[in-house]
Amino acid sequence: MGWLYMQSLQGHSGPRQYLDAQFTYERPDHRSTVLKSALVGMRVYYAAIEHIRTDSGQREVFAAVCLVRYNPRDREGYIFGYKDMDEGMGPCEADCPESILDLLTPTDRPFAVKWRARCRQNAAARQALAAKPTPRPGQTIVFEEPVAFADGRSFDRLEVVKNRRSHRTVLFRDPERGGLYRIPNVKRREYRLVDAPRA
Repeated sequence: MGWLYMQSLQGHSGPRQYLDAQFTYERPDHRSTVLKSALVGMRVYYAAIEHIRTDSGQREVFAAVCLVRYNPRDREGYIFGYKDMDEGMGPCEADCPESILDLLTPTDRPFAVKWRARCRQNAAARQALAAKPTPRPGQTIVFEEPVAFADGRSFDRLEVVKNRRSHRTVLFRDPERGGLYRIPNVKRREYRLVDAPRA
């Protein structure tokens, strides 16, 4: 299915609430209910959807995935768009929270099985990154492999210094010449931290 764009969220407070309402409905032969959902990075919606057949009571909980575009200031007025799919289509996006994965009923659909496994692997990787120690000003960071920069220099050891422009990030300083560097996604690299010696 392609993208669907609209000029309002039809009274809903945000994209997640709008999509929750779209996937929650009742028909003569079945009932659909969103048990739990998440909007990750304001770009991908994940939901555990319970589907119950009214004639047999058969119950299935599967994952829905929607790509989301939300821009309340869109020049043409189309502030919200989404493209929906289910896990059986093997979506590329695989950052579904584990709390949603835990609600899904077993499936033998090959693409869904693989997608769930990728989501679990990605969740484990996120947990490992979160558990990794964060470089703090005053420490020295020692990399397993040298980090190369645009100025042609590379380092396996840098000093961690305070970023005066942002309290959320730190900078890295060449201990010999004093040049400052940024390292995006530093936690994805292998390193150890050495505390500064106490005076």
